[in-house]
Formats: sequence, structure tokens, C-alpha cells
Amino acid sequence: MHEMSYVVRLVNEAITAAEENNANAVKQISVLVGEMTDVVPDYLKRYYPDCVKNTILEGSELVTELDPVVIECSGCGKKYHPSKENNYGCPDCGSAAGKIIAGKYVVLKSVEIED
Repeated sequence: MHEMSYVVRLVNEAITAAEENNANAVKQISVLVGEMTDVVPDYLKRYYPDCVKNTILEGSELVTELDPVVIECSGCGKKYHPSKENNYGCPDCGSAAGKIIAGKYVVLKSVEIED
């Protein structure tokens, strides 16, 4: 149920963005859901309508998009998606050391304002 806290945060961010753009209504918000977050997009969508009641977002659609994990290898600098086939290491040099550069967060990607 940790998805509820994500929805509340995203709704607040979207309201702020809409108000900064003098919007009267919002058509859609888009969210990137990181592959490593364990956040279930269907739960975000389930809680969304209740969180936007009586706000500028009421009636808007929540669109989610998977943000795949991307690792930057510490050994050779290659960016890759870890997979079982390469034992989750770098496919070029085999190093298991790297930095996660994508797929770790839930992020508000865009707010589409109604005309």
C-alpha cells in the first residue's frame, strides 16, 4: 500500500505544476515508474481518483510508463540493462560494479493541461 504515498506526492507535484501554468483543468499526468521501485502501476491508478477529488486534477487521467533499470559500468563506462543472461554484470567487460542511473524512482514526467 506504499503506492498511496506516491500518488499523494505526485498529485501535489502535478497541482503545483498546473497552478504555475495558470491552468483551470488538467487532462492527463504522466508518471515514470522505475523498475526497481516495487511500485505497482495498477495500484497508482486505483488510488488516483480518490486523491484528485475536488482538485484541479479531478477528471484527469493518470498514465504510467515503465522506467527500465540502466546501469553504468564502473569498469568500462557502458550503459546497460542488467539481465540474467550476463549474470547481471556488464555485457562488455563482465564487471559487476556499476552505478544505477535509471529505473530507481517514481517521477512525474508531464502534466497535460486542458485548453
